[in-house]
Amino acid sequence: MKIFCIGMNYAQHNNALHGTLLKTEEPVIFIKPDSAILKDHKPFFIPDDMGRIEYETELVVRICRLGKTIPERFAHRYYDAVTVGIDFTARELQKKLKENGRPWELAKGFDGSAALGDWIDKEKFLDIQRLHFHLDINGKTIQEGCTSDMLYKVDEIISYISRYFTLKTGDILYTGCPTGCGPVHIDDHLEGYIEDRKVLDFNCK
Repeated sequence: MKIFCIGMNYAQHNNALHGTLLKTEEPVIFIKPDSAILKDHKPFFIPDDMGRIEYETELVVRICRLGKTIPERFAHRYYDAVTVGIDFTARELQKKLKENGRPWELAKGFDGSAALGDWIDKEKFLDIQRLHFHLDINGKTIQEGCTSDMLYKVDEIISYISRYFTLKTGDILYTGCPTGCGPVHIDDHLEGYIEDRKVLDFNCK
């Protein structure tokens, strides 16, 4: 299983972190190992040696068939379900790695860094590019987004990735996060929603 992640896919998030509202020339792609997956409502154990750990709430898409060099107009055939996920990021470590011109996998791909909610069949929604999603921490909404604000839409991303990687059944795609990232702490309770459906629910320890 491959875990594809998209960076800088919401303008306001880009502005908050990078000081720009501009769309990147191409999608920003990075990959997490399968050991990063955190599912089934299991707790997230905050690393005690990686500095500040931040949540990034994202819509996640599940690939349902084998595909390579997929035309954008056919990309919708290659995913069957969506959920909410958290791309946990060791923010201080990421900053240090970027400043030194190094890859950010250590800050993005550590164990448990890809929290994953329960899947919902995409056919339950009229248009996955018009979905609202949000994250609550300790009962308070702290991050909200809408897939209509994506700079690169899901079908565009799938077509782009498939030029370089063969997509396989069970691969997943984190589609980028809106503005509003922040730190998590021990005993935080995280709940993620697509529209009014709670799909993500776990604690930090």
